[in-house]
This record gives sequence, structure tokens and C-alpha cells, in this order.
Amino acid sequence: MPIVGVEDGSFQKGVTRKALLAAVLLRGVEIRSVKLTEVTIDGLDATRRLSEILSEWEFAAVMLAGVSFAGFNVIDPTVIHERFRKPIIIMCKTRPDNKAVKRALRRHFEDWKIRWLVFEKLNSFHRISVSVGEPVYVEIVGTDVRVATNIIRALSFYGRVPEPIRVARLIARGLS
Repeated sequence: MPIVGVEDGSFQKGVTRKALLAAVLLRGVEIRSVKLTEVTIDGLDATRRLSEILSEWEFAAVMLAGVSFAGFNVIDPTVIHERFRKPIIIMCKTRPDNKAVKRALRRHFEDWKIRWLVFEKLNSFHRISVSVGEPVYVEIVGTDVRVATNIIRALSFYGRVPEPIRVARLIARGLS
């Protein structure tokens, strides 16, 4: 079952205008394909850029390392799900604090309401134990928690971060 992992690279706020977005297609531990693109720091192009990458692949699900990339350039998982009809699994290492996110968006963005709409749709995070240690927090679009848990556990070989996200992170951060 091919799964896509998505993560962004490092950037310097106020210095760089773009950040690397890496998408990795894995089947088990085998890397089938890697696609890189750039997204605008605090922009609104991440959903479109990811859609462009995904349109070139056949996959069973997408795993996102959160929904904010390159600062507050949000990927809308419901848009991705509606376009590709595949489950979207959003992973967080810590419990999301949407009240703090909303405060930050209101303080720093004139268009905060556009960005907030994505977070507003994501209000039912599930706490999942992957292995020994800390749990992960997961939002799921397009499938149920049982299926998502099975995917996460099957792909978490080296701790609580599933391999598609771990590999995407290594590539994105290594190249930026």
C-alpha cells in the first residue's frame, strides 16, 4: 500500500521567501518516488503545490506532519481528500492548541480567517499510542480512527513518527 509523507524544510523567517516541501511515496520501507517543490513562507500556496505533486502518483493515503508548513502556509486536508478521494492523516507530536493558533493568526495575518478555516475543520484529534513512550495526536479525514491507527502503527518502525513523514523530514531538512 503506497503512502505519501509530507514535511517541510528549514527556513529563516524574515530572511528566506520560500521553503522546501518534500513529498515521499513509500511502499513499506521502499522509497518509490520523491518530489520537491517550494512554498511561500506564510503564503497560501501549499495546498495547490501538494495537489500538483499528488496528481502524478497513485497512492493509498497521505500523511501530513501537521497542517502548517513554511510558517502558516496551511495545507487544507479536506481539499486534498475531496480531490483525490484518499484518506489524509495529520500527525502531531503534541496535543494541538487551536486557541493559541487562532490568537497567533489574528495577531499576524490580515487574512487570518482564510487560514483559520482549515484549523476550524480539525477539531477532533485522537490520541494514539504507537509504541512505548509518548502518544501522537492524529486528525483523520476520509477514514476512521481504526484504519488510521493501523496505518500509523504499521509504518512506525523507529519510534512514534511513521516512516513516510520521517523520510520526508530527513530529505526536506537535509536539503534546506
